[in-house]
Amino acid sequence: MARPKIKLPKLLLKPVGRAMSDFDMIRAGDRILLAVSGGKDSLSLLHLLRHFQRHAPIKFELGVVTIDPQVRGFSPQALAGFFKQFDTPYFFAEFPMLDRAAQSMRGDSYCSFCARIKRGLMYQVARREGYNVLALGQHLDDLSESLMMSIFHNGKIQTMKAHYINDAKDLRIIRPLVYVRERQLADFSTIAQLPVIQDSCPACWTAPTERAHFKKWLLNEEKRTPNLYKNLLSAMRVMLDGVNH
Repeated sequence: MARPKIKLPKLLLKPVGRAMSDFDMIRAGDRILLAVSGGKDSLSLLHLLRHFQRHAPIKFELGVVTIDPQVRGFSPQALAGFFKQFDTPYFFAEFPMLDRAAQSMRGDSYCSFCARIKRGLMYQVARREGYNVLALGQHLDDLSESLMMSIFHNGKIQTMKAHYINDAKDLRIIRPLVYVRERQLADFSTIAQLPVIQDSCPACWTAPTERAHFKKWLLNEEKRTPNLYKNLLSAMRVMLDGVNH
Protein backbone atom coordinates (compact mmCIF):
# COMPACT_ATOMS: atom_id res chain seq x y z
CA MET A 1 0.00 0.00 0.00
CA ALA A 2 1.44 3.34 -1.04
CA ARG A 3 1.84 5.88 1.73
CA PRO A 4 0.75 9.51 1.18
CA LYS A 5 3.71 11.56 0.03
CA ILE A 6 5.36 13.75 2.65
CA LYS A 7 6.40 17.18 1.43
CA LEU A 8 10.11 17.59 1.99
CA PRO A 9 11.40 21.10 2.74
CA LYS A 10 14.00 22.65 0.44
CA LEU A 11 16.10 23.33 3.55
CA LEU A 12 16.69 19.58 3.66
CA LEU A 13 16.61 18.68 -0.02
CA LYS A 14 19.20 21.25 -1.11
CA PRO A 15 22.01 20.36 1.35
CA VAL A 16 21.44 16.62 0.90
CA GLY A 17 21.45 16.93 -2.89
CA ARG A 18 24.59 19.06 -2.72
CA ALA A 19 26.37 16.58 -0.43
CA MET A 20 25.48 13.64 -2.69
CA SER A 21 26.85 15.57 -5.67
CA ASP A 22 29.97 16.91 -3.93
CA PHE A 23 31.05 13.47 -2.74
CA ASP A 24 29.73 11.38 -5.66
CA MET A 25 27.71 9.31 -3.20
CA ILE A 26 25.21 7.65 -5.53
CA ARG A 27 26.10 6.08 -8.85
CA ALA A 28 23.96 4.52 -11.56
CA GLY A 29 22.84 1.03 -10.61
CA ASP A 30 23.76 1.32 -6.92
CA ARG A 31 21.85 -0.83 -4.45
CA ILE A 32 21.75 1.24 -1.26
CA LEU A 33 20.98 -0.21 2.16
CA LEU A 34 19.87 2.45 4.65
CA ALA A 35 20.51 1.81 8.34
CA VAL A 36 17.41 2.84 10.30
CA SER A 37 17.52 2.72 14.08
CA GLY A 38 14.16 4.38 14.57
CA GLY A 39 15.68 7.77 15.39
CA LYS A 40 14.70 11.04 13.72
CA ASP A 41 17.88 11.19 11.62
CA SER A 42 17.63 7.84 9.85
CA LEU A 43 13.84 8.07 9.45
CA SER A 44 14.23 11.51 7.86
CA LEU A 45 16.96 10.19 5.57
CA LEU A 46 14.58 7.44 4.44
CA HIS A 47 12.17 10.03 3.02
CA LEU A 48 14.99 12.02 1.46
CA LEU A 49 16.47 9.00 -0.30
CA ARG A 50 13.04 7.94 -1.52
CA HIS A 51 12.56 11.43 -2.95
CA PHE A 52 15.85 11.26 -4.85
CA GLN A 53 15.06 7.72 -5.96
CA ARG A 54 11.95 9.10 -7.68
CA HIS A 55 13.40 12.34 -9.05
CA ALA A 56 17.16 11.96 -9.55
CA PRO A 57 18.42 11.24 -13.09
CA ILE A 58 20.53 8.39 -11.68
CA LYS A 59 18.59 5.21 -11.01
CA PHE A 60 19.32 3.25 -7.84
CA GLU A 61 17.63 0.72 -5.57
CA LEU A 62 16.92 1.25 -1.89
CA GLY A 63 16.53 -1.15 1.02
CA VAL A 64 16.40 -0.64 4.80
CA VAL A 65 17.98 -2.51 7.70
CA THR A 66 17.35 -2.26 11.45
CA ILE A 67 19.61 -3.83 14.06
CA ASP A 68 17.88 -4.64 17.36
CA PRO A 69 20.46 -4.71 20.21
CA GLN A 70 17.85 -6.40 22.43
CA VAL A 71 18.11 -3.77 25.14
CA ARG A 72 15.22 -3.56 27.59
CA GLY A 73 12.88 -0.68 26.77
CA PHE A 74 14.03 -0.34 23.16
CA SER A 75 11.51 -1.88 20.76
CA PRO A 76 12.37 -1.31 17.09
CA GLN A 77 10.03 -4.16 16.12
CA ALA A 78 7.35 -1.49 15.66
CA LEU A 79 9.24 -0.26 12.60
CA ALA A 80 8.24 -3.41 10.68
CA GLY A 81 4.64 -2.20 10.57
CA PHE A 82 5.74 1.27 9.48
CA PHE A 83 7.76 -0.08 6.56
CA LYS A 84 4.88 -2.16 5.28
CA GLN A 85 3.52 1.12 3.92
CA PHE A 86 6.44 1.39 1.50
CA ASP A 87 7.65 -0.58 -1.48
CA THR A 88 11.14 -0.61 0.06
CA PRO A 89 12.63 -3.98 1.14
CA TYR A 90 13.08 -4.15 4.91
CA PHE A 91 15.52 -6.34 6.84
CA PHE A 92 15.67 -6.88 10.60
CA ALA A 93 18.51 -8.43 12.61
CA GLU A 94 18.79 -9.05 16.36
CA PHE A 95 21.87 -9.26 18.57
CA PRO A 96 22.11 -9.56 22.41
CA MET A 97 24.39 -6.54 22.74
CA LEU A 98 24.63 -6.17 26.53
CA ASP A 99 25.18 -9.90 27.12
CA ARG A 100 27.85 -10.11 24.43
CA ALA A 101 29.54 -6.91 25.66
CA ALA A 102 29.89 -8.39 29.14
CA GLN A 103 31.66 -11.42 27.61
CA SER A 104 33.77 -9.77 24.92
CA MET A 105 34.66 -6.18 25.84
CA ARG A 106 38.35 -5.65 26.54
CA GLY A 107 39.05 -2.10 27.65
CA ASP A 108 36.65 -0.64 25.10
CA SER A 109 33.68 1.61 25.79
CA TYR A 110 30.24 0.07 25.47
CA CYS A 111 29.29 2.66 22.84
CA SER A 112 32.31 1.79 20.70
CA PHE A 113 31.66 -1.93 21.09
CA CYS A 114 27.99 -1.52 20.16
CA ALA A 115 28.76 0.64 17.12
CA ARG A 116 31.35 -1.85 15.85
CA ILE A 117 29.04 -4.85 16.24
CA LYS A 118 26.10 -3.05 14.61
CA ARG A 119 28.26 -2.05 11.65
CA GLY A 120 29.43 -5.63 11.20
CA LEU A 121 25.84 -6.89 11.21
CA MET A 122 24.84 -4.25 8.66
CA TYR A 123 27.71 -5.36 6.42
CA GLN A 124 26.49 -8.95 6.71
CA VAL A 125 22.97 -8.01 5.63
CA ALA A 126 24.27 -5.86 2.76
CA ARG A 127 26.46 -8.67 1.44
CA ARG A 128 23.80 -11.34 1.85
CA GLU A 129 21.15 -9.27 0.06
CA GLY A 130 23.40 -7.89 -2.68
CA TYR A 131 23.68 -4.22 -1.64
CA ASN A 132 26.89 -2.37 -2.48
CA VAL A 133 26.32 0.86 -0.52
CA LEU A 134 25.46 1.41 3.15
CA ALA A 135 23.79 4.75 3.99
CA LEU A 136 24.11 6.17 7.52
CA GLY A 137 22.25 9.04 9.15
CA GLN A 138 24.96 11.09 10.87
CA HIS A 139 24.58 14.86 10.37
CA LEU A 140 26.72 18.00 10.70
CA ASP A 141 26.29 18.15 14.49
CA ASP A 142 27.57 14.57 14.76
CA LEU A 143 30.61 15.33 12.60
CA SER A 144 31.41 18.47 14.61
CA GLU A 145 31.18 16.60 17.91
CA SER A 146 33.42 13.83 16.57
CA LEU A 147 35.99 16.41 15.49
CA MET A 148 36.09 17.94 18.98
CA MET A 149 36.32 14.55 20.66
CA SER A 150 39.20 13.54 18.41
CA ILE A 151 41.11 16.76 19.05
CA PHE A 152 40.58 16.76 22.82
CA HIS A 153 41.11 13.06 23.50
CA ASN A 154 43.34 11.79 20.69
CA GLY A 155 45.26 14.86 19.56
CA LYS A 156 44.11 14.21 16.00
CA ILE A 157 42.18 16.41 13.59
CA GLN A 158 39.71 13.93 12.15
CA THR A 159 36.01 13.17 11.96
CA MET A 160 33.54 10.86 10.22
CA LYS A 161 33.78 10.74 6.43
CA ALA A 162 30.96 11.59 4.07
CA HIS A 163 31.89 8.80 1.65
CA TYR A 164 34.44 6.02 2.02
CA ILE A 165 35.15 2.37 1.22
CA ASN A 166 35.21 -0.26 3.96
CA ASP A 167 38.36 -2.21 4.82
CA ALA A 168 37.24 -5.24 2.81
CA LYS A 169 36.83 -2.97 -0.25
CA ASP A 170 33.44 -4.44 -1.10
CA LEU A 171 31.10 -1.76 0.28
CA ARG A 172 30.88 2.00 0.06
CA ILE A 173 29.56 3.92 3.07
CA ILE A 174 27.79 7.24 2.56
CA ARG A 175 26.44 9.93 4.92
CA PRO A 176 24.07 12.13 2.88
CA LEU A 177 23.19 14.34 5.89
CA VAL A 178 26.70 15.78 6.45
CA TYR A 179 25.55 19.30 5.49
CA VAL A 180 22.34 19.13 7.57
CA ARG A 181 21.86 20.38 11.13
CA GLU A 182 20.26 18.15 13.74
CA ARG A 183 17.58 20.71 14.55
CA GLN A 184 16.41 20.66 10.92
CA LEU A 185 15.86 16.91 11.19
CA ALA A 186 14.07 17.30 14.52
CA ASP A 187 11.72 19.88 13.00
CA PHE A 188 10.99 17.67 9.99
CA SER A 189 10.37 14.56 12.08
CA THR A 190 7.82 16.47 14.14
CA ILE A 191 6.03 18.02 11.16
CA ALA A 192 5.98 14.70 9.27
CA GLN A 193 4.93 12.80 12.41
CA LEU A 194 7.63 10.18 11.94
CA PRO A 195 7.38 7.18 14.30
CA VAL A 196 10.55 8.02 16.23
CA ILE A 197 11.66 5.37 18.73
CA GLN A 198 13.45 6.91 21.70
CA ASP A 199 16.85 5.48 22.58
CA SER A 200 16.82 3.71 25.94
CA CYS A 201 20.38 2.40 26.08
CA PRO A 202 21.32 1.91 29.77
CA ALA A 203 24.94 2.84 29.05
CA CYS A 204 23.81 6.27 27.84
CA TRP A 205 21.37 6.84 30.69
CA THR A 206 23.70 5.87 33.53
CA ALA A 207 26.41 8.36 32.58
CA PRO A 208 26.42 11.30 30.17
CA THR A 209 28.61 10.46 27.20
CA GLU A 210 31.51 12.51 25.91
CA ARG A 211 29.46 13.16 22.79
CA ALA A 212 26.68 14.65 24.93
CA HIS A 213 29.23 16.88 26.66
CA PHE A 214 30.60 18.25 23.38
CA LYS A 215 27.10 18.60 21.91
CA LYS A 216 26.12 20.89 24.77
CA TRP A 217 29.43 22.77 24.60
CA LEU A 218 29.18 23.41 20.85
CA LEU A 219 25.57 24.55 21.06
CA ASN A 220 26.53 27.00 23.80
CA GLU A 221 29.43 28.29 21.69
CA GLU A 222 27.07 28.73 18.75
CA LYS A 223 25.18 31.33 20.76
CA ARG A 224 28.33 33.47 20.74
CA THR A 225 29.38 32.55 17.20
CA PRO A 226 26.30 32.08 14.99
CA ASN A 227 28.40 30.82 12.05
CA LEU A 228 30.15 28.19 14.17
CA TYR A 229 28.83 25.08 12.39
CA LYS A 230 29.29 26.66 8.98
CA ASN A 231 32.91 27.38 9.90
CA LEU A 232 33.41 23.88 11.29
CA LEU A 233 32.08 22.39 8.06
CA SER A 234 34.49 24.54 6.08
CA ALA A 235 37.38 23.33 8.26
CA MET A 236 36.33 19.66 7.96
CA ARG A 237 35.57 19.73 4.24
CA VAL A 238 38.95 18.34 3.14
CA MET A 239 38.62 15.39 5.55
CA LEU A 240 35.22 14.16 4.43
CA ASP A 241 36.03 12.44 1.15
CA GLY A 242 37.50 8.98 1.64
CA VAL A 243 37.07 7.75 -1.94
CA ASN A 244 39.65 8.28 -4.65
CA HIS A 245 37.79 9.36 -7.76
